[in-house]
Amino acid sequence: MINIKNLCFTYTNSKPYILDNVNVKIEKGSYVSILGENGSAKSTLLKLILNLLKPNSGEIIIDTSRIAYVAQKVENFNAQFPITVYEMLNCHRRVLKLKDKSLISKSLKAVGMEDHTHTLIGNLSGGQQQKIFIARSLIGNPELLILDEPSTGIDIQSMEDIYGIIKGLNVNLGITVVSVEHNLKAALDNSTDIFEMSNRSGILYTINDYKYKITQERG
Repeated sequence: MINIKNLCFTYTNSKPYILDNVNVKIEKGSYVSILGENGSAKSTLLKLILNLLKPNSGEIIIDTSRIAYVAQKVENFNAQFPITVYEMLNCHRRVLKLKDKSLISKSLKAVGMEDHTHTLIGNLSGGQQQKIFIARSLIGNPELLILDEPSTGIDIQSMEDIYGIIKGLNVNLGITVVSVEHNLKAALDNSTDIFEMSNRSGILYTINDYKYKITQERG
């Protein structure tokens, strides 16, 4: 699904690179959580995958054009703007030039928010808002779903609901998931693989190999 080869990137166009010779292959149907310390360029890697940034060298090959992105919640919108759930999703449908309005109800049903079609976004809780952003990402029937810290700023119950939704999309619909995570437990509970970033690069582990690794590190 995603093949990253010899990727190097810097914001200054001069060395040292913040990503240096990154190589990773993410298979179709997998759920990959990207872990790493603050400053390890996790979100930068996402932006490169999304083609929002251009690498200095190397390449990123993606086997689909049906890609959806859920940004960190704080990046998404002005909560005071008076727009309903339906209006926001319908705007996105129109941006994608899709004629089928039933996509809105289908995406809301997929995240369990069909009863909030005409609710103002600003009147929803943080967890409910995040579910709506995931619903918006489903409008275009993506094959690849990319998320940046999906549990930021939400309560524990909403967190469990949201990871259940994401895991369900992966298992039941075969959507490949790539998610930057600060939530280690969620990554361990839901992922098929972990891409751990450090020293300007990263290593891809199967979930079992990564669990073994951290068990050994903890002694």
